[in-house]
This record gives sequence, structure tokens and C-alpha cells, in this order.
Amino acid sequence: MSTPNATAMRIIDANLNRAREALRVMEEYARLGLDDAGLSAAIKETRHALATAAAQFEGGRESDAKRATARAPDRSGFHSARASSDSPNSLIRARDIVGDVGCEVGTSAEYQRAGALHVAMAAGKRLSEALRAVEEYGKTIDRGFAAAIEKIRYRGYELERRLGLTASARQRFGHVRLYVILTESLCSGEWLATAEAAIRGGADCLQLREKDLSDRELLDRAKRLSKLCHDHDTMFIVNDRVDIAVLSGADGVHLGQDDLSVAAVRRIVPSTCLVGVSTHDVEQVEAAAGEAPDYIAVGPMLATSTKPQDHIAGPQTLAAARRLTSLPLVAIGGIDEHNAAEVLSAGADCLCVCTSVIAQADVAKAAEHLRAVVDQAAAGPTSDQ
Repeated sequence: MSTPNATAMRIIDANLNRAREALRVMEEYARLGLDDAGLSAAIKETRHALATAAAQFEGGRESDAKRATARAPDRSGFHSARASSDSPNSLIRARDIVGDVGCEVGTSAEYQRAGALHVAMAAGKRLSEALRAVEEYGKTIDRGFAAAIEKIRYRGYELERRLGLTASARQRFGHVRLYVILTESLCSGEWLATAEAAIRGGADCLQLREKDLSDRELLDRAKRLSKLCHDHDTMFIVNDRVDIAVLSGADGVHLGQDDLSVAAVRRIVPSTCLVGVSTHDVEQVEAAAGEAPDYIAVGPMLATSTKPQDHIAGPQTLAAARRLTSLPLVAIGGIDEHNAAEVLSAGADCLCVCTSVIAQADVAKAAEHLRAVVDQAAAGPTSDQ
């Protein structure tokens, strides 16, 4: 029969292997399934952190007391000793595949996966279970190691969340191509008729942005727009106001940099409610991607009188954002049918416009022209062959 310490080492070894495998499965989906550079890098960093913790654990620690008197730990809290099969904490020496009674135990559910995302999310669950086992049994040998694993476990929870929400966002918002902002003062005609015309022209998402209405009037307008959009299978978003979005039955809410965080909003809204975020530079995009909203708006692309800003993000910021995340990217600010193709080529999934549609004499025709540009870009380059 194994000694208590040997038992703990076998459990730690088995679960470290399981955790590393789970992280690799998650990383491959983020990298090759989602093409998400930022998320795959975050998973890779966690995998390396786990490998470092394991190597430092194996580096020859006999006990907490002996370590305290022998030498000081480095800044990470671990010894800088090289892992060796001769170490008292050697995981290789603790491994016993032949004697593992669980090798032949399995269930039919282990071989049932609905798709690549299901595989990745199952790996996320396996990661948290494995790290919990490593942490708990690690406490019997080295408290510093157990504390390091605890931190990695929490990182694993966050990675699982980001992975699932990123995949979900692409499914829920990925079909949106033309996103029109509705502000009555900028409309060429009556606001509801303008909304109807924009939908007729091909807008598949409308956002209500009104800063000066009373709460009661804003809610009434949001309810009317919500019904119109749902009758025409069009997405409806409310700008800034989480309460109005929820009360009106909107599909989502759009947040600015000074609004509530994505995490805070998700605790308030129904799980079906989309959350979008405005960004203006690469740092804001990176921060937003970490929160895993349903889409990220990047802008302004060009100078615009609708919402003047000192800083113009431009298509170059959009291109940088595309390299950071696979979340749906919405280009906004100064876009019209003449520059839309350039903006789309920088990496936008969707165009967000205001006056180039709602301020035009023929709103439906203006929307139709922009939608044609978006659809052509989505179809890819044409061939004369």
C-alpha cells in the first residue's frame, strides 16, 4: 500500500497531466477553431504557468520547514532548482500506469461530443476539476505550490468563460452586417418611419440612441422599436441604458467606455441579452476582448459630425483589433457607401452608420446601397474566370 505522501504524488501527477491536456485542447480550439490570437495566447500563458509551477514543485523541496532554513525562494515563491527524476518530489517516479485501477474505467458519455466547441468546453470543466485535485493534495506536501495552483485554477475559470462567450458571440451576433443608429434629431423624416425604411433597405440591427428624452418617453419609444424590429426579424439594441433595454425587451445594450462593465451588466440582464462595447484604441479593444462582450465597436473610422471626437481610430486600429480577437467587430464613425469597402477590408464584420442612412432623403435606398457593399465584401473577391 502506498504511503500518504506517495499517494498524494500520484494524484498530483495524474491531475497535472490531465490539466495540461485540457489546456492544450482549449488552446487548439481558440487558435484553429476561433482564430482568436488573444484568447489562444492567454490559454498558452496559463499552460506555461502550470508547467513552471510543476517544474518548480519537482525542484527538490523536502518540506516547508527545511526550505525556510535552507534557501530563500525567488520572486515567484519557488526554488530555482532544476527538476530531476532523483528529486524527492519527482512526479515521474511517482507515476504508476500499470497499477492505476482507473485506466480501464470509463463511461459512454466520454465518447460523445456534439462538436468542436463541446470538446473545448468539456476540456474547461476537466481543467478545473484537475486543478482542484492538484491544489488539495498539494497542500499535504507544499503549501506554496498549492497556492500557486489555486491562482491558476481561477485563471482557468476565466478562460473557460471567455472561450464559451466568444463562441456564443459569433453565433448570436455574427450574422449582423448593417447596424443603423436611430436618433430622431438626425432623421430626415418621422423617426418610426425612418426605422421601418432602414429595415426595408437591409439593416439587420437598429440601435436607439437618444440622450435627451425623459425616461418615460425613452421607454415608450424603445418598446415601439422593439416590436417593429422583432416583427421584421431585426436585432434591436439600446444605447447606454441597461434598464430601458431590459424593460423594452430589447435584444441587447450598447456600452460606452464610461458605462457599467460587461461583467456588471451580465449580472443584471437576462442571459439572452447581447452586450456590445465601444472602443477607440488598441488598448481599449484588448481590455474589451478580455471581458468577452458579444461584439466590439471600433471607431471612429473617420471624422464624423454625429459624435465628434478628438481622436480618430481609423481603419488601422480596426486592423489591429482584428489581429487581437475573433469577436465580431463593428466599424463605426464617418462611414458611407464611398469608404465602406475600405473599412470592411480592414477587418470589420459589420458596418455601423447613422446619418449616411437616416438623414438621407431615401432612407431605404441609402441602406440598400450600404448593404450591397457589405454583402459583396462578405462574398469575397469575384473571379472573371
